[in-house]
Amino acid sequence: MDHVDATAPADEEPHARVEGDQRPDDEVSWDDGLIARRVTEGGPPREAPARGTTSGPPAPLAYDGPLRSRLDALRELVGLSRARLDNQTLAEAARVLDEAGARRKLSGQHTVVAIAGATGSGKSQLFNTLAGVPISETGVRRPTTAAPIACSWSDGAATLIDRLGIPGRLRRRPLQSAEAEAQLRGLVLIDLPDHDSAAVQHREHVDRVLKLVDAVIWVVDPEKYADAALHERYLRPMAGHAEVMIVVLNQTDRLPAEATEQILDDLRRLLDEDGIALGEYDEPGATVLALSALTGDGVGDLRETLGKIVAERGAAARRVSADVDAAAVGLRPVYAAGQGVGLSEEAREEFSGRLADAVGATAAGEAAERAWLRSANRACGTPWLRLWRWYQDRGGPQTGSLPVRRQTDAEATARQRVEQAVRTVSDQAAAELPTPWAQAVREAAVRGSQGLSESLDELAEQAGLPPGRPPRPGWWPVAVLVQAAMTLLQIVGGAWLVGQIAGVLSPNLGVPVLLMLCGIVGGPLVEWGCRLAARGPARRYGQEAERRLREAAASCGRARVLDPVAAELLRYREVREQYGRIAGVGVGR
Repeated sequence: MDHVDATAPADEEPHARVEGDQRPDDEVSWDDGLIARRVTEGGPPREAPARGTTSGPPAPLAYDGPLRSRLDALRELVGLSRARLDNQTLAEAARVLDEAGARRKLSGQHTVVAIAGATGSGKSQLFNTLAGVPISETGVRRPTTAAPIACSWSDGAATLIDRLGIPGRLRRRPLQSAEAEAQLRGLVLIDLPDHDSAAVQHREHVDRVLKLVDAVIWVVDPEKYADAALHERYLRPMAGHAEVMIVVLNQTDRLPAEATEQILDDLRRLLDEDGIALGEYDEPGATVLALSALTGDGVGDLRETLGKIVAERGAAARRVSADVDAAAVGLRPVYAAGQGVGLSEEAREEFSGRLADAVGATAAGEAAERAWLRSANRACGTPWLRLWRWYQDRGGPQTGSLPVRRQTDAEATARQRVEQAVRTVSDQAAAELPTPWAQAVREAAVRGSQGLSESLDELAEQAGLPPGRPPRPGWWPVAVLVQAAMTLLQIVGGAWLVGQIAGVLSPNLGVPVLLMLCGIVGGPLVEWGCRLAARGPARRYGQEAERRLREAAASCGRARVLDPVAAELLRYREVREQYGRIAGVGVGR
């Protein structure tokens, strides 16, 4: 059959017919830039340019509550993930959102169905048979169909066809009986180029339009129904779209009845291997039919199936839902994680403990305890011992090269401990996360750790020992007075003995010797008793100093590292919850 030119003489323009008007079939015209094909006796098919629209714009498509909720969740997921995942990972999800939004604004009264098939499968002939008039070119030359052609059974589909990028010269209207027209009212049928065409542009047309239509009719023939290119490139990737697919075995007129059934069974087996659910026994899935577009055998079944799809007006929403399912499957590797996502309390305490060790909290507590004991010894010790210690402290070296070098080494070791603590806690937080989110958690921890060692040093100085002497308990003044009394007894006893030796005082060794012995023995006893009594307060003072330093280190680590890591984990949980709404499954915590 020869291809019909897309232009027609003006004097051949048919008379207008308003939709629903009972005028003869030879008085028709259509809106939306569609061109009515008509067959006249004794001449080739002609085209008539469109007239103005006869009705208002059709109502836009409406999604039900669950689908709207899934689209909202997908939109939220993409928004929360843009700063964490690359654009390529989110490209398909973003495309689904864009296409779903664009389709929702267009007619909900129309269903766009594409006819796709391989070279020689007879899809253009089936297209013409459904339209009731030769529209798409058929013939031996391959490829025959070079660009998508649209045929609409009712008005108001212009914006839908515009979305497919089909120009006005490739838009048609069927010419058929009123009964057939009423059965398919609202159908927009698209004849696609061959998906296995040698021309790259043809295959690009197929791939582009297949992403935009509401349903697809796959036309296969007895020779190429098992073609690997069809199954691997199209059917298998679109397995989730089974509910908006019709698989048609064409050219059954070339086969005996038993061969047709055998091929249909084998075709169903291949579709099952592709993961495509078959809509048998009223179950949701793809419809499989056998027909002959040449003889018309079985075309009525296909027309009836299309009529049901168009009448229920749910194919567009099912297509969008299947696209959301496919996007969820593609995103699963970056949102599927174990149930133990997050930092345990044990991990947080371990991190705080590592920082406290790095800042020397234990050593600071021990130093504070020793300082308290030294202060007690100074206050309660014998004057002679304090004088000896003062002399030693005064004569000893204040600093030197060795202590400075040890301080530098200690700072380097502390910095290494801080870095190790940050690496450990970030690895624990990212252990169950997918790679992109694990990387985001580690980067947040690294950013927070910058300058952490210096901040800990400043906190150690602020939270360390307070200036001046440690606080004294209430019994210290009594101990000081007792120690002073013991010293006074030694002095009085000694002076008494000296006076007796000098002859100033009368000889009496018992009393001065007793006084001196009391002072000599009592002073160390008082010092020893005070040292025993000071252990408890000194220990508590050291523990308090260690606690302050640990809390300061933990607060600094929490603000700089744990809080940013927790924010990333919270963001992931939020996105994961959205993914659960999209995929229709619970993802846990």
